[in-house]
Amino acid sequence: MSAVRKFIPLFDRVLVSRAVAAAKTKGGIMLPEASQKKLNEGEVVATGPGALDPDGDVIPLSVAVGDKVLLPEYGGTKLTLDDEDYLLIRDSEILGKFVKVTNSE
Repeated sequence: MSAVRKFIPLFDRVLVSRAVAAAKTKGGIMLPEASQKKLNEGEVVATGPGALDPDGDVIPLSVAVGDKVLLPEYGGTKLTLDDEDYLLIRDSEILGKFVKVTNSE
């Protein structure tokens, strides 16, 4: 995580750590990297301050550090910081945010 503290996204950009696909099936079979599919989920690790509107006011982002998000299949800029892969993407390109649902009966 030290690399994340060295990199601060600008404007409405978000730095996301993509989720890693399981390397083993439920039955215990090891899968080669070539057969593992790329997951479209990730965790926000850093955010910029937000975009500016025409009046110069900051438009806040819809995600925060620690949020689990749904990413588009293509897009964003791939970064490698301290041997870890990240995706730099605009806040508006994030498809959704996962939230914990509490069952209140």
